[in-house]
Parts: sequence; C-alpha cells; structure tokens
Amino acid sequence: MIWTKIYRTSGEILLAAADEEIMGLEFKEGKYRIKVSEGFYKGQLVNEQQYIELFRLCTVANIVGSRAVEAAIKAGFIDRSRILVIGGVPHAQFSILEV
Repeated sequence: MIWTKIYRTSGEILLAAADEEIMGLEFKEGKYRIKVSEGFYKGQLVNEQQYIELFRLCTVANIVGSRAVEAAIKAGFIDRSRILVIGGVPHAQFSILEV
C-alpha cells in the first residue's frame, strides 16, 4: 500500500506519495537526506491502481519508496534515469512540464 496526500496550491495539484512501510523514517546518503514525514506524506492509504489514478490528476509529485516509484515508472510518469537513490530508497519528482 502507498500513502498519498494531495495539495492544491498556486494552480498546481501536488501528489505526495510514500511506501507504507517507510513512513516516519529518514534516509541519508552523502549530501542528500529525505525524511518521510507523516505531516507531508500521510493522507490516504491506497493500492497501486488507486495511486496511479491520483497520479493522473496531479501536475507535480514527490514520490519516495520502491513500490511508489516503480508504479510511477510502469505507468509512464517517471523515467528510470531521473530517480535519486538516498540511503537505498528511491526518490523521484514529477512535473507535468517535464513530460
């Protein structure tokens, strides 16, 4: 399952998504650090199909976790070359302008 949260701001629809099992954890690698904070990512717990439907509605996304990133790749939203791995955990960002 994947935690998702939708934000509407400045004409954008942001989807924050994170794998369920990494919620609340922090990952570091070199100069990079990502905290999978409940305040930002924890909204609605959804399955992969529901997640992709939400992804189709957003203009911007911040994604962390193997399952969430891989599902976005399979659906054609993220290119594998654009993934940053931090502490062994994949992270990706999406913008409709990059498609």
